[in-house]
Amino acid sequence: WLLERLPRGRVIGVDGSESMVAEARRALAAYGDRLAFIHSDLLELELDEPVDAVFSNATFHWIADHDRLFARLRAALKPGAPLVAQCGGEGNVAEFEAAIEHAIAQPEFASFFAGWPTPYNFVGPAETEKRLRNAGFEDVRCWLEGKTIEPDSPRDFAAAVGLAPHLERLPKQQRDSFVDAVVERLQNPVVFHYVRLNIDARAGDRAHD
Repeated sequence: WLLERLPRGRVIGVDGSESMVAEARRALAAYGDRLAFIHSDLLELELDEPVDAVFSNATFHWIADHDRLFARLRAALKPGAPLVAQCGGEGNVAEFEAAIEHAIAQPEFASFFAGWPTPYNFVGPAETEKRLRNAGFEDVRCWLEGKTIEPDSPRDFAAAVGLAPHLERLPKQQRDSFVDAVVERLQNPVVFHYVRLNIDARAGDRAHD
């Protein structure tokens, strides 16, 4: 989709999963050198030269250190270049998150999550705007946007979109029962109340530390 909007442009994809990068390279090989992929943690992102724009969707809420994230993105951008992103924001899937916390506390699961911090980082517009400005962005605008989803198969949906980090910590024989414990705490019909954080900013003349 990005390449279609850039008939003379080039797109660089970044992902922290080596297998996802390999699959993207295979699936999109027909685009040749107009499309490149980098296997990297965004907190360690290094590019050979600054780019004209950064776009991200549904990624930033999986990253704990937003100060370093925005600093690395600013370093990757030319002055004046836009950053456009959307991720989970403050209050996102609150009922789902509460159901997960309840399941984690159950005796059969608790030992696998002892001392483990939540994998989500849902923050609000004001805090994000401050961090962006501190990182060297200008014309910063962030806002929240609500959306509801009522999936046909709540159990499969929950397991796929929100529980992967939790299931990785559990033995295979306990994963199904953990998903069941989460879904059982949700009201029927199961509705996921999303709160998306929209980010629109422009790289300033100088990156900040």
